[in-house]
Amino acid sequence: MLDGPRWGPKQGRAEQLVVLCHGVGADGHDLIDLAPSWAAALPQAAFVAPDAPEPYDSAPMGRQWFPLWNRTPAQMQAGADAASLLLDDFLDAELARLGLPGDACALVGFSQGAMIVLHAGPRRAVTPRAILAYSGALLAPELLAQTQSRPPILLVHGEADDVVPASRSRAAECALRAAGFAVDSLFCPRLGHGIDEAGLAAGALFLQRACAA
Repeated sequence: MLDGPRWGPKQGRAEQLVVLCHGVGADGHDLIDLAPSWAAALPQAAFVAPDAPEPYDSAPMGRQWFPLWNRTPAQMQAGADAASLLLDDFLDAELARLGLPGDACALVGFSQGAMIVLHAGPRRAVTPRAILAYSGALLAPELLAQTQSRPPILLVHGEADDVVPASRSRAAECALRAAGFAVDSLFCPRLGHGIDEAGLAAGALFLQRACAA
């Protein structure tokens, strides 16, 4: 079972759940600090940042959602499928713990975590409120027609990213729109593999609007 650091809600009872999925080689503590900065926009949101299920296989510290030693599309999809099942179970458990309905969650991911939320979110039986993917990529785009839900999606990517090229988010945007998803995107000039203030502000506004809908 996944677990990780939690934060919030800032006020009152939790009305939404925001799940933050970190990148490869990090853990949940890498993203949970986004919660206080987004709390003004989402004061009744509970935030949780689960640690990925596997130890990072290229360093003595950190976690990974799936191995990267074999980056063939089939292996990447298989890894994402397995991790998505674990994340799905975790989401159900967190929503039940908070007494929230199945649609009261938003998924946020960075890098490999963005790949996971883009893979897992559309396969949820109950449509999430939103998917926010930073510096990620869409795995198995040819299978989008088989997905169960069409949550709104925001893709944010640095134009100078030399780890996951911005072209991966541009390709994801095209594939998602072709499959009937409502997609917005923000490409940040001169930004490498990270999240800047413009991306944080866009993410906060996107989540606020989606959770209020």
